[in-house]
Amino acid sequence: MTTVWSDVVDQPDAVTAFRSAAEDARGIVAGRAPLGHMTHAWLITGPPGSGRSTAARAFAAALQCDAQPPGCGHCTGCRTALAGSHADVTLVATERVIISIAEVAGLVTEAQQAPSQGRWRVIVVEDADRMVEQTSNLLLKAIEEPPPRTVWLLCTPSAADVLPTIRSRCRHVNLRVPAVSEVADLIVRRDGVDRDTAMAAAAMAQSHIGLARHLATSEEARARRRRLITRPATVRSVSDAVIVADDLVTTAKDDAREANERRSAEEKTELLRMLGYTEATRMPAHVRSQVRALEQNQERRATRLQRDALDRTLIDLLSLYRDVYVTQTGAGVDLVNVDLVDLVHSLAEESTPQLTVFRLDAIAAARRRLAHNVTPLLVMEAMTIALRPQQGAERRGR
Repeated sequence: MTTVWSDVVDQPDAVTAFRSAAEDARGIVAGRAPLGHMTHAWLITGPPGSGRSTAARAFAAALQCDAQPPGCGHCTGCRTALAGSHADVTLVATERVIISIAEVAGLVTEAQQAPSQGRWRVIVVEDADRMVEQTSNLLLKAIEEPPPRTVWLLCTPSAADVLPTIRSRCRHVNLRVPAVSEVADLIVRRDGVDRDTAMAAAAMAQSHIGLARHLATSEEARARRRRLITRPATVRSVSDAVIVADDLVTTAKDDAREANERRSAEEKTELLRMLGYTEATRMPAHVRSQVRALEQNQERRATRLQRDALDRTLIDLLSLYRDVYVTQTGAGVDLVNVDLVDLVHSLAEESTPQLTVFRLDAIAAARRRLAHNVTPLLVMEAMTIALRPQQGAERRGR
């Protein structure tokens, strides 16, 4: 039977914790003494693609469930919570570089209100790691003095991504990387993809659920990924490295711009509609200021989209050279890039394990530099130069 937990892939310990808390929460509402499973603030951590936001939404739905046991997946409370339309469930998922203090101030105000329809007021912050210290301190005050029926669900890659003072006031639930087979099962069930394609996509995505579904359902996405991660393998000189680096950055910019422009036009039209204006009408100053604020947010989103696209390419490159190292050392584990077996063996034969480790370090360094806002083109040029065979020969000769 399908429940709210059906899409929380391969996380038995987390599901057990959430189920127990939802049962305890039901008892608290009914006036029974709490059993200690439920608390007012939760920190849900796990690597990208592990399903943090999916788990948080499932828990939010279970708290609003009208059936027994909580989390049936079919009642009005479950369906509206999962769809993001429940009046007492607020979902915050920033697409910008940071979550602003104004956004958190609004959440703090909302948290003080009693639930209007459901049993609990649930606030899910999917990117809690994107708050600066001042913003986090504002959130801390709200968590320190919670109203009786408000629950905070904070999602971050790791517990270290939030202030220690916030961490100490939350119950921590850590998600693991799901098994490839479990992710493939979800794709087959939800998207009707054949199992071989689903398994290959889940492997290429390294169990990142959202990315695996995208790869499994789009041949174009699989072809794009293949092109991007094989390009650096063609580098034979510094000039090649510069050209490939420019290609990688340009592709990320184009993808980010296309995605952002499409959504930005829709958002601007919707904002003007809500305010009673169109682009053809003359707008007063206060409307223009709101439009400008929206455009600034969209610009920040474009920056994040580009950064995320480049980081995804670097993760895929890491997987390629991981496969090379696995092949060179005879580790006997499954390859990630099952569609690039010939390239993996070719790279393994032309280099050494030491060179492969050097290349892996260069890619990891590029990820760190991007995270610290170093100019993307400079980062990618340094990385592609490090990947060229000449660099490896120099390293081996030392």
